[in-house]
Amino acid sequence: MALAIGAAGMAQAEPVKVGVITTLSGGGASLGVDSRDGFLLALKQAGDAASDVEVVVEDDQQKPDVAVQIADKMIQSDKVDVLTGIVWSNLAMAVVPSAVAQGKFYLSTNAAPSQLAGAGCNPKYFAVSYQNDNLHEAAGAYASQEGIGKIFIMAPNYPAGKDSLTGFKRFYDGDVVKEVYTQLGATDYASEIAQIRDSDADAVFFFLPGGMGISFMKQYAESGVDKPLIGPAFSFSQDILPAMGEAAIGVKNTSDWSPDLDNEANKKFVEGFEAEYGRLPSLYAAQSYDTANLLLSAIAAADVSDADAFQQALAAADFDSVRGNFKFGPNQHPIQDFVIREVVDDNGVLTNKLVGTVMTDHADAYAAECKM
Repeated sequence: MALAIGAAGMAQAEPVKVGVITTLSGGGASLGVDSRDGFLLALKQAGDAASDVEVVVEDDQQKPDVAVQIADKMIQSDKVDVLTGIVWSNLAMAVVPSAVAQGKFYLSTNAAPSQLAGAGCNPKYFAVSYQNDNLHEAAGAYASQEGIGKIFIMAPNYPAGKDSLTGFKRFYDGDVVKEVYTQLGATDYASEIAQIRDSDADAVFFFLPGGMGISFMKQYAESGVDKPLIGPAFSFSQDILPAMGEAAIGVKNTSDWSPDLDNEANKKFVEGFEAEYGRLPSLYAAQSYDTANLLLSAIAAADVSDADAFQQALAAADFDSVRGNFKFGPNQHPIQDFVIREVVDDNGVLTNKLVGTVMTDHADAYAAECKM
């Protein structure tokens, strides 16, 4: 899909071409659809300020080899200036190092593996979302604050899954009774639930995004195991809550964003997203919306052909984030607040409501390893 959406009076001499690679089919499609829609909404709302932005969107099918093929095509044939949109960290690891080596900017709307935050950082790579460990670090801090003494932790066996449990343990001061890695894309969690039942854990922390989280939650509810659950926002994202149903109500989850955060940029985003698409936005949509607005702020300040100036314009983060407090650290990953949310039934619609702030102006653990 190609889309030209517009802008007058920008510093950009030539149109900026953006390649959005995201998951639009299969079990992770809802995440990619929200990522795409949040990005396009920001450009539409910008009106004339986005008239010189051309967007090409393609489906990576949640497959690293497909993502690499698309990226190569976008760079070599479509001649994109900027790449963005990948949801999954294993796909990001397959695409980002090659893309930046070819001189292209990559702005991450979601996936932000530790390998790209530390020694593997690059001036042309910006994580606009977070660093993979962050939401899980906040969950570990929250579990500690709540006095949970023993916990069972679980995530898929891929880069973001490993980062998630590493992040949780970094800020959890209790006892991890068991650490389990599941198959990426798994739909049967009978074995893991049996292990949870047999453990002496007081609670369970799990990171299972997309269809994985739906399958687990339904099976967990049916199992009768009553250990409380804690997750990151990915496990209770707006796009999957309807499929989870009542089993999700009351579960606490950590995030860098909530639909009810009280700032003007967020109100404009949430209202605009509902009006445009007829549904509530997710974290994936929120981060993509911010990514597009960051890009527009840089385009207004510098020409993308001047790599140094364009990098500096991106690093300035001169835009109003839906998350409120937002700035980049030295490794071009966010320094931002993290909150705790609770899944509620709001007049028949399952959604997340803000409970409180867990971490303020929190940076990632890898910035010191980044030499730029």
